[in-house]
Amino acid sequence: MNPTDINQIRSFNRTVAEGIGALNDHFLGRGRPMGESRLVWEIGAQGVDLRVLRERLGLDSGYLSRTLAALERQGLVAIESRPEDRRVRRASLTKAGRAEREELERLSDAVAGGMLAPLNEAQRQRLIAAMAEVERLLLPSLIRFEIEDPTSVDARWCIDQYFAELNARFDAGFDPSLSLSADARELTVPQGALIVARLRGAAVGCVALKFHGTAPAELKRMWVSADARGLGVGRRLLEEAEKLARQSGAKVLRLETNKALTEAVGLYRRTGYVEVAAFSDETYADHWFEKALR
Repeated sequence: MNPTDINQIRSFNRTVAEGIGALNDHFLGRGRPMGESRLVWEIGAQGVDLRVLRERLGLDSGYLSRTLAALERQGLVAIESRPEDRRVRRASLTKAGRAEREELERLSDAVAGGMLAPLNEAQRQRLIAAMAEVERLLLPSLIRFEIEDPTSVDARWCIDQYFAELNARFDAGFDPSLSLSADARELTVPQGALIVARLRGAAVGCVALKFHGTAPAELKRMWVSADARGLGVGRRLLEEAEKLARQSGAKVLRLETNKALTEAVGLYRRTGYVEVAAFSDETYADHWFEKALR
């Protein structure tokens, strides 16, 4: 990477950190560091499971536990186990915590207003537009990819969304029972795998693989949420799938797709997949692709 680009990003990070008061142990003048205040805001009025909070913010368990313990000592947060499952712990704001969150909202608005106040209207609009663009460009760095149990809630949700989109986009709809199989058993190592992409803990995409030793691996169930499109999730899912296929011993990765999925067809062609003669009897396929894994 260009050293000048790296220096610009570091300079930008320092300016933002200074502007929002992140360098101060008394963030927004409230007598606590920014990490604690952020948790108060994220817990919100309805409370949240610790697992969800950890995944959403990308925190390790130790840091989250220490920070929540500090907030408990301040009387802002209460931690309880769910009655239906004592293994699941949930954080909720106390009355004092809810009042503190309202104050943090007010002070955060004031900081934002302070950034805009010195600027004229044209400058304000430029800054707001630039911030929206920067936020959009930073989101890909927050996306995480993990091999998922295909029977998990998130995995089933992704596959259901995938089926629903195919049903809406295909001229004659989509019936999974008429398509080549890719069930939970086939998507579990060593037979295969399911990779889920998450943004702030929420599933935003998936891709599946079926392994056949050194014979070509099959790519299945490629899907990206509409909200996450344009962030490069599809390309990165492909990269993760190719890496996993290579590790399984496959030399070639194959896939079938439908002509209605024009974005997917374009992505495959841009990333080195070559259209070949039909190698399966997939009912819904119009194109067959493969790629040599180097």
